[in-house]
Amino acid sequence: MSSAGVREFLLAFADDEHLMGQQHTEWIGVAPFLEEDLAFASIGQDELGHAALLYELVLDLDGTAATDEAVDALAYRRSNADYRSCHLVERNTPDWAEALVRHWIYDTFEAMRWGLVAHSSLPGLRAIARRARSEERFHRLHADALLDRLLPESDAKRRILDAVDTIAPMVPGLCEPATGETEALAAGVAAGPTSDLREPLERAIAERFSLTAGRTRAAGGPGVNGQNGRTRRSDHFEPLMLRMREVLDFDSEAKW
Repeated sequence: MSSAGVREFLLAFADDEHLMGQQHTEWIGVAPFLEEDLAFASIGQDELGHAALLYELVLDLDGTAATDEAVDALAYRRSNADYRSCHLVERNTPDWAEALVRHWIYDTFEAMRWGLVAHSSLPGLRAIARRARSEERFHRLHADALLDRLLPESDAKRRILDAVDTIAPMVPGLCEPATGETEALAAGVAAGPTSDLREPLERAIAERFSLTAGRTRAAGGPGVNGQNGRTRRSDHFEPLMLRMREVLDFDSEAKW
């Protein structure tokens, strides 16, 4: 199977997983308590693993051997304009409440997204989905367990709901398809469009955080026509990539 649309679809998926994994790993050593250092690191490793497998599929489409060097080049060495990540995963969230809320929202979305490709016409994508759906179940259990502990506490609830106000407006961008997704759908790569996930995701957010009709601003804000088919990067992207490339840039010819 060879299609520019399929490639764009897979890149958007892989780039989201890659950047979300990186964001999680940045909490190592600075999370509120040791257990969360370990939990976020583990979840981040899972997301990075999913990204690597998806990048391998992209390389297969390109007719390129999926060596470690080729995967790294695809993950780290493209121009910024060639990434297809959404603004939600690009965003720097130094606030723990925002990181937790994004964790819950992203993993709830992921459960739906992996479901779209569970019966993909791409055998490799079907296999990745089986593994990822199993792992994502534990990610969601982790986020829910934390929220169950924190939401009954008034101060924690206030901070979490403030974080929802910050993160929820990026939900439309999370559900924005990459340019060319229509081709991927026609090829049977996914069972439905990414945009169809927006309504159930916003409903899940409202239910999880007991939001009133006016509390969440997910219906507006960044991400609505703000990503141009995921081709427009946010202001947070370049600083994130500089952090991600920092070690690689010590010696661009080294084999890590």
